[in-house]
Amino acid sequence: MICLKFLYLKIGVNMDDILLYSVIATFIVSLISFIGVFTLGLKEKHLKKILILLVAFSAGALMGGAFLHLLPEALESSSSCDPFICVLFGFSIFFLLEKFLFWHHCHEHQKCEIHSFTYMNLIGDGVHNFIDGLIIVTGFIVSIPFGITTTIAIIAHEIPQEIGDFAVLLYGGWKKKKALLFNFASGLTAVLGTVIGALAYSSVPQFTSFLLPFAAGGFIYIASSDLIPELHKQKDVKRSVLAFIMFVIGIGFMYAVKLYFGG
Repeated sequence: MICLKFLYLKIGVNMDDILLYSVIATFIVSLISFIGVFTLGLKEKHLKKILILLVAFSAGALMGGAFLHLLPEALESSSSCDPFICVLFGFSIFFLLEKFLFWHHCHEHQKCEIHSFTYMNLIGDGVHNFIDGLIIVTGFIVSIPFGITTTIAIIAHEIPQEIGDFAVLLYGGWKKKKALLFNFASGLTAVLGTVIGALAYSSVPQFTSFLLPFAAGGFIYIASSDLIPELHKQKDVKRSVLAFIMFVIGIGFMYAVKLYFGG
């Protein structure tokens, strides 16, 4: 409990503040599920230009968050859990979840049930959002500024994903209103993840020493396995350079937060 009290003094907030900020942040992230409707009138080439910049910034911010914030905090905290083992565990769990939950979709030359793949997509997205909630509350446990910047990184990552999820539901024959409603319900699992993470943090002091490196492993996995490969698909030299600049800006953004707030 001494370590827990020290952490409270360090960030200057109590558990109620952490929970409040985290729930507000995850609810805002959940609202991103409605963004699909605003893209219906955009031309595909313009949409791709916007999305690739968001993906690049998110990749940099997640990598910066892992190596500049979460891992240093994990190394400073005394724990029976080896932080590097926890990082590998987090990385492996994210890999496992993506392999068995997010690779259920219809390919062009495969015959499959429409309702099956749309509901599977929602289930996979719900699990993903639940983990986003855990990651966000972890950010606020480290510090309020880092929690805010983590939320920004998650939003940048969620926008392309939610647009894709909305498109999958429409492709599966869903009406726009139903697709938006169910996609939002799936997004609300992030709030559940935040609440469970906050409760575990307040009741089990050792939970933080596990959650910090675990979340770092998740950050590294999302950036390196999901986002950066998308950047490599860019064939245009100018877009590739611009995407790399946005990636560096994402890292720099997290470094600036560390320097300014000391978080």
